[in-house]
Amino acid sequence: MNSASSGQLKSSGDDTETDPICNKSIILPKRVDVSLANSFEKKDRSWYVKSQIPTDLSIQVDDITFKAHKFPLISKCGYISSIELQPSPSESGGYHLKLENFPGGADTFETILKFCYNLPLDLNPLNVASLRCASEYLYMTEEFEAGNLISKTEAFITFVVFSSWRDTLTVLRSCASLSPWAENLQIVRRCCDLLAWKACNDNTPEDVVDRNDRCLYNDIATLRTDHFMRVITTMKARRAKPEITGKIIMKYADNFLPIIDEDLEGIRGYGLGKNALQFSVKRERMEESSSLGCQEHKETIESLVSVLPPEPGAVSCHFLLRLLKTAIVYTASPALISDLEKRVGMALEDANVCDLLIPNFKNEDQQKGASSPEAYTIYNVDVVHRIFEYFLMHEQQQQQQVPGMPSITKLLDNYLAEIAKDPCLPITKFQVLAEMLPENAWKCHDGLYRAIDMFLKVVTFLLI
Repeated sequence: MNSASSGQLKSSGDDTETDPICNKSIILPKRVDVSLANSFEKKDRSWYVKSQIPTDLSIQVDDITFKAHKFPLISKCGYISSIELQPSPSESGGYHLKLENFPGGADTFETILKFCYNLPLDLNPLNVASLRCASEYLYMTEEFEAGNLISKTEAFITFVVFSSWRDTLTVLRSCASLSPWAENLQIVRRCCDLLAWKACNDNTPEDVVDRNDRCLYNDIATLRTDHFMRVITTMKARRAKPEITGKIIMKYADNFLPIIDEDLEGIRGYGLGKNALQFSVKRERMEESSSLGCQEHKETIESLVSVLPPEPGAVSCHFLLRLLKTAIVYTASPALISDLEKRVGMALEDANVCDLLIPNFKNEDQQKGASSPEAYTIYNVDVVHRIFEYFLMHEQQQQQQVPGMPSITKLLDNYLAEIAKDPCLPITKFQVLAEMLPENAWKCHDGLYRAIDMFLKVVTFLLI
């Protein structure tokens, strides 16, 4: 509190020393006549102060005009007291002021105007961020009045909002329309840091997290992408458990990314070109029904992959393959797709054959340039081939032996049996996949023989 404010407190009598409320700077300035306004009323697109004293200041915020008195505003708002007010062009006289790009808009200014008239101020998590930004805009500092709006909103954010992660989430969401003020005032950063700290130290049992949609992890997964990324990045910097970070990322993908497997149901139809047509139609419907466009989905995928924990088991292999399918559909960068293929390869033991059935998507330009039947294969066999290559490379780096993993040979057998039904699959690609694992990897060749038999039946049927 500055010296001028201290002098005001001392001159107010002995009650100043005994009343604890003064220590919180909740005081009324002696100069302001609190009976100047009792309430406000709205007529058309204007707000009027109900008072016996005529108003002398017209303030425009967006398309709303506020008719008020100059003195209560200049006594608390450094911005208004420092500028030269222009005469109002209306017949009523007085002054006119237009506030451009005012944080929070007319609703926030209405609350500030009531505060300037010493009417009750309702601070809550929904409005405190906009009021903090707007008070900075108007320069409502302690220099003009002890307990001014900047100090009140800062205290509310620090001591009330940050004591509850739910309130913190509410404030962070409200910052979406307050750029760049909320960023410059560090409101966004402080909210993200608090949420990351809470998530790192949350001891909620996993079964409760799965059952309760209103837990911390699930609520973080509802944030907009840039705020979500800042929370996750801060969590990783604080060395959060990889499984916690992974769980939040998977929940976020469930909320904001399309589920390719469900959207492409029925893609297993056969016949030259049929699957490509089905896939294009399904993708078109998916984009039309999605709240995000193609570019937004692509950026979301790239963001999620950039923060995936590197530790094994942090996210499931099923989730990695889902991300991979989505990345292919939305034409993510080759480097990102390669990164996902490597991650899947290192977790291949946990995969199932349905996850590996990646549709062979072709965009319109690729379909027009396609001339051979190979271009119309139902599934993207090349991606799966690279995944198995990465798996073998990983096993060699870990100095482990493939023969001890019957789940991998069974996975390959089942995958071969599925792609064998594709009449457009070249025999060379089928053969290369069948020969990927070393001979001693198979304890039993029955599954491989069944896949070969299926492939030969399809080829023979086409030749008849």
